Amino acid sequence: MEKSDGFVSFEAGTGPSWGLMTTKGVVNLGARMSFSLMEMIQTGQMLSVLEQAKKATPDLASSEIVFLPPIPSPEKIICIGVNYANRNREYHDNSQLPEYPSVFMRAIESFAGHEQPLWQPPESDQLDYEGEIAIVIGRTGHRIPERDALGYIGGLTIANEGSIRDWMRHGKFNVTQGKNFVRSGGLGPQLVPAQGQFGDYDDLTVRTRVNGEERQYDTTANLMFSFAFLVHYLSRFFVLKPGDIIATGTPPGSGARLNPPSYLVPGDVVEVEVSGVGVLVNSVVRDPSFESESLQLKRE
Repeated sequence: MEKSDGFVSFEAGTGPSWGLMTTKGVVNLGARMSFSLMEMIQTGQMLSVLEQAKKATPDLASSEIVFLPPIPSPEKIICIGVNYANRNREYHDNSQLPEYPSVFMRAIESFAGHEQPLWQPPESDQLDYEGEIAIVIGRTGHRIPERDALGYIGGLTIANEGSIRDWMRHGKFNVTQGKNFVRSGGLGPQLVPAQGQFGDYDDLTVRTRVNGEERQYDTTANLMFSFAFLVHYLSRFFVLKPGDIIATGTPPGSGARLNPPSYLVPGDVVEVEVSGVGVLVNSVVRDPSFESESLQLKRE
């Protein structure tokens, strides 16, 4: 499945904007349209705007923009843990397949945009990668029947749902601390509208490469909880809203599960590729905010 054109959020010297990324460049829809990307999703105009924008001459080269997460301010980022059957077997605990998905939340500031660096925090040397397909909700829904759930998916993007492994074990029953370090994960590069693009989502592939070496690979045929079930299940207790993001789980092969474990270090480059969506690329640097804070403390 070839990569499709999709919507991006970005900065280009005049403040944040949004547009359509094509093979020829970026159509700056923020400068052309009277509504925002979120308003486009909320009003169900993604396909019509896509077709209109594809006919336009690009305003910018992709090299002229700084990518932001495709949905810059989602109300909710919902993450699913251990959703591929092969990933479940990595734990070697002889457990049965779970009856319900594991669920946790992330804040948007824990994600960097495409081609923006991930930050290795000074608190840990266990920054890990997790390549995932991310659902973007397109319609408001509560207690959605599973048979109708796919109709609530507005589009797909890609997540590197990065983790600080030792901080995930600080609490007895939660992983929130290790999942919310600033810029510990990546999101992007684009939001690809779902309608007519992905069928029943049962044959998409996810690949993660670190410095060119493939570390993760799997297909959605091996999901324990399908996209339809996830939307149905999460809508039982959430009101899902346009722009909400669901990270659907990572395949086997994360750094913590290698022997010996292999965590990310400054200079590494992580690529997450999802069929039909594209490739999310992030390098790794030391957390520059810590260096700034240290310098400020020394000056004081």
